[in-house]
Amino acid sequence: MTVAEAIRAAALRLAATSDTARLDAEVLMAHLLGASRSDLLLRRMTDPCPPGFAALVERRAAHEPVAYIIGTQDFYGLPFAVGPAVLIPRGDSEVLVERALAAGADARRVLDCGTGSGALLLAVLAQMPAAGGIGIDRREAALAGARANAAQRGLAARADFRLADWDAPGWAEALDRFDLILANPPYVEDRAVLDLSVRAHEPAGALFAGPDGLDAYRMLIPQLPALLAREGTALVEIGASQADAVSAIAERAGFCVCVHPDLAGRDRVLELKFSLGKAGASA
Repeated sequence: MTVAEAIRAAALRLAATSDTARLDAEVLMAHLLGASRSDLLLRRMTDPCPPGFAALVERRAAHEPVAYIIGTQDFYGLPFAVGPAVLIPRGDSEVLVERALAAGADARRVLDCGTGSGALLLAVLAQMPAAGGIGIDRREAALAGARANAAQRGLAARADFRLADWDAPGWAEALDRFDLILANPPYVEDRAVLDLSVRAHEPAGALFAGPDGLDAYRMLIPQLPALLAREGTALVEIGASQADAVSAIAERAGFCVCVHPDLAGRDRVLELKFSLGKAGASA
């Protein structure tokens, strides 16, 4: 069987599992061949199908995400190693990186709350050569992957990853203040209907945040004033229907709020700055 024939058969096999069955099959094949997808399509379609392809297809047919099967996910033009310990970076989150770069071009210290794979922090630091950052997460397995991603990107000297939980008293005592704070906290309602590839495979602790999906915001945002420099900016990702509720939490904490949409026009990121006269007396 040729590569082209195997991809056609795999796309049929995956049609019941995935809305992108053909793309999934091509990505899995390219990974197995050690080729780019464009090279696969242009030059490798008449090659013999390599052994092991059927096994990868069956993993995808069982709803395992493609990113976990191949071990990488591109984000903001960079490849990041991912696995079941971390949420897979989504293209929707790239707007947070764009807003961070626009708001904090002169930033020197960056904090990433709930860093996971490190994608947000490392994407920002890659564009800000004078900045350094700290990524916190409550899962040591996630931090190990983030450190590996930093080393792979040549950013290990500027990215420090630490075990910390914003639900725990005193977690931020040794952190001081930051010019930029990034956060993509859990924001999915506990009973939300999710694709099985997400609910069954991605870490629940990085997804779910109580009955209304707001528990993480209620805990984290009121703590940000003690971490943000006087002229600093915090960028917080939200669910598409959460702008009003999370904005209210941020305003009660003393922030002015600007809402930014993603490429699909859905509310996606809150940009938080201190309100006039509330820049923190201790800043």
